[in-house]
Amino acid sequence: MISWPAPFIPEVPGTGHPPQLFDSSTRALRAVNPGPTARMYVCGITPYDATHLGHAATYVTFDVLGRALRDAGHDVVYVQNITDVDDPLLERARRDGVRWQDLAAEEIALFREDMTALGVLPPDHYVGVVESIEPVAAAVRSLVARGAAYEVDTPESSAGSDLYLDLSTEPGFGAVSNWTRAEMLAVFADRGGDPDRAGKRDALDPLLWRAAREGEPSWTAAGLPAGRPGWHIECTAIALDHLGMAFDVQGGGTDLIFPHHEMSATQAVALTGERPFARTYAHQAMVGLDGEKMSKSKGNLVLVSKLRADGVDPMAIRLVLLEQHYRTEWSWTPELLTRAQDRLDTWRAALSVNAGPDVTEVVEAVRRCVADDLDTPGALRAVDRWAKQCLTRGGPDAGAPGVLARTIDAVLGVRV
Repeated sequence: MISWPAPFIPEVPGTGHPPQLFDSSTRALRAVNPGPTARMYVCGITPYDATHLGHAATYVTFDVLGRALRDAGHDVVYVQNITDVDDPLLERARRDGVRWQDLAAEEIALFREDMTALGVLPPDHYVGVVESIEPVAAAVRSLVARGAAYEVDTPESSAGSDLYLDLSTEPGFGAVSNWTRAEMLAVFADRGGDPDRAGKRDALDPLLWRAAREGEPSWTAAGLPAGRPGWHIECTAIALDHLGMAFDVQGGGTDLIFPHHEMSATQAVALTGERPFARTYAHQAMVGLDGEKMSKSKGNLVLVSKLRADGVDPMAIRLVLLEQHYRTEWSWTPELLTRAQDRLDTWRAALSVNAGPDVTEVVEAVRRCVADDLDTPGALRAVDRWAKQCLTRGGPDAGAPGVLARTIDAVLGVRV
């Protein structure tokens, strides 16, 4: 699938620092120590509604991580999926009286526009489920052959039975989230699970393959009933296909820790007999509005496309996101946008002068902050201090504004 145009990354003197991230699975800071090439997988959208600020926060966060890795001298292979066939998409299409394929295409196109406007580097592999049916089916067949999957009778399908992963065969289950069973069961149904499904061996067993139902899309795959993939197995198969096991960073929102990232990893270990699936799990905190998590299901959304249509500078939107540390929950307010626009105006004024204070220390501060668990608020404050000094006292260095502008662009993704 086509992603979106890649923005130019300017060169900055010197080299950045290897980043460290808070690893959700160990609940501790962990150095990201890839080889020459860093491998990163970030879970993508289910395209049944427009990009809201919760989505944007996630993709800007991992964009900064990708930039930090590149600035530290690594190549980056970045994979992102699109869940372009799933129950929420089908339900929304039925509600609106449109073809699910058309709804998905429309929302994917809008997502591309939003990411382009926000200066997010595109993934090297932008992969939809619909174009990944065979790799997913191969993974399911392998799990069946290994005795890690079982059938659940499905009278409503004439094609055959649904297939589930048997978690009892996987002793490592739970290592990603470190949640108790009670914690898992408390959210499983709300996050795409079916704990009450009759015939399952365990309430938490995840769906691998859904046998075809009347009125639903389905595909024919050798050795399986006509049907379509379950949610978690898509990311397992796509990540293994493009990155292999033990890739460097698995990213997404905190609502994906369980069940999605837990199940994806468990399935990968079951398929390969190896571990870990990912070396580090990093998660973006939830973004709220009026005291509640911003989500499509709740409808309490601040849409990136709506802000852009209202004339908001996308770089101001990006600065709102960068002002919040990625692991801290926060709520959108108009005041945040006003402050970000003021900051952007100040930076542009300071960086448009003919000469300014030396930028050696501020460039180093931006790099160190970003390498320190993506401390983007600290990086912004470092630039603020230089801009204030530049506008109040000036400076003798004619090259300083250009170097700092390139740093802000390359490392923070803010075009000034």
